[in-house]
Amino acid sequence: MSNISTEKQERNPRGIPKAPFIAEVAEFLGPDPNPENALKEFQAALAKYRYMDQNLAQRRRGLEEKIPDIKKTLSMVEFLQERREGKSPANDEDDLDDDLDDDSNVGKPLTTTFELNDTLYAEAELEDTDTVYLWLGANVMLAYKLPAAISLLRSKLEAAQTSLASVIEDLEFLREQITVMEVNTARVYNWDVKRRRELREKEAQEGKTEAAKVG
Repeated sequence: MSNISTEKQERNPRGIPKAPFIAEVAEFLGPDPNPENALKEFQAALAKYRYMDQNLAQRRRGLEEKIPDIKKTLSMVEFLQERREGKSPANDEDDLDDDLDDDSNVGKPLTTTFELNDTLYAEAELEDTDTVYLWLGANVMLAYKLPAAISLLRSKLEAAQTSLASVIEDLEFLREQITVMEVNTARVYNWDVKRRRELREKEAQEGKTEAAKVG
């Protein structure tokens, strides 16, 4: 009887077990074959792989939404830091007259827009500051000095990008394992159909032989 041992299975770096490919169905099922049990095991393994696939796909979507937000926040905090250090990026042509009047924008209020919701923005003036407030999740917001905020955001961005790469790798791995298990299922099913047909033919042939002897 078949027995897929998860302890002896190879695993990927995140511990997802590799599906064994059944090259010889008869050898896999053993001397006392029970295809029904093997198919049940395959269906259970497929269900687990598909569940992991759905969870990782959802996580991938979350990371793909999160990374642009981190990049945008990091870009803004870096801009504020550069502005305080007098390294503000070159202004548009409309601001050239202001640049002629002032040698530096340090200390001047910054006029910008901020998002109220997906389609609504408001204008605001930002006073020169060395502190920003960052959302950390779970309705938690903390104040950080600009250098500390930049360091935190860079580490979060790197972690999110690394996590996304791992998730994409795991999704590709999972889909390979799902394909292998679907092939295994088809091979065992077809083997069982062939075996049953051969048994019926053998029984029919034996029946004819017995009838011939009686006659």
